[in-house]
Amino acid sequence: HRRFDYRPKTDPYCQARYTFCPTGSAIPVMKEEDVIEVYRLQAPVWEFKYGDLLGHLKIMHDAVGFKSSLTGKNYTMEWYELFQLGNCTFPHLRPGMDAPFWCNQGAACFYEGIDDAHWKANGTLILVTTISGAMFNDMAQWVKYDNETGIYYETWTVRASPDKKSTVWFDSYECSKFILRTYQKLADLGAVFKKIQTNYTSIILFSGEPIYLGNETSIFGPQGNKTLAAAIRDFYSPFKPHQSVREFFVDIFKIIDHVILNHQFYLFYNLEYWFLPMKSPYLKIIYEEVPFPVGSKASFGV
Repeated sequence: HRRFDYRPKTDPYCQARYTFCPTGSAIPVMKEEDVIEVYRLQAPVWEFKYGDLLGHLKIMHDAVGFKSSLTGKNYTMEWYELFQLGNCTFPHLRPGMDAPFWCNQGAACFYEGIDDAHWKANGTLILVTTISGAMFNDMAQWVKYDNETGIYYETWTVRASPDKKSTVWFDSYECSKFILRTYQKLADLGAVFKKIQTNYTSIILFSGEPIYLGNETSIFGPQGNKTLAAAIRDFYSPFKPHQSVREFFVDIFKIIDHVILNHQFYLFYNLEYWFLPMKSPYLKIIYEEVPFPVGSKASFGV
């Protein structure tokens, strides 16, 4: 996943149904001698609205919690879409614009407090390690860098087959990947994690070797490929917001026709378009174990 030099301003066209990071605050500077408890947080996606519904499908959202021993204050840190999951996964086809329009930025959110009920009701809230205030401050500097350079949400992992050792063509870039990067940074700073099984959600597409198609200008610009541009727009058209039950079923059949019957998927990744020659089982949601990382520095204990 590519890193960028800066985060561009979002277009006013991009609107979120739920405000991104409504109670967000700056990450505090901790006293170096403080002892900070670190918590693994996980709950079903949209748990606040649908309860455990998506938890049954193992579609989980991840976050990390902190508790200062000196102040007793709790904090939550997570990473998610600025304009909800649908906007990050598929573009808008706007009238008068040839190129699909994306609202696909993601970012870190830090705020005071841990909503115990939210994480405990259908998910996980468990102590995984302790760090010093100095380590927390170093992590905070890394979060700033990570947030300013890793700016686009990517829903899909794309693999060659269900075999765990198969080629990963594209890796996702979503909430769990941010948490895994955070754990790795803490491990590199000296954190030692408890021996606890940790599982994360991945939504996987299965494809033969991807074919590079170009970027927005080369495909949709004045000198672009009009046939390819039309094919990409046609592929994305069924994923628009639906207005009736009839339209929904028509669009579902179009998606099945593209992805399963014709083995086609157009992926937008790092601001470029790729063609995926899809193959069985086409799509799978997995909830697989990813162990806590081991750091590159000497162990640190508190």
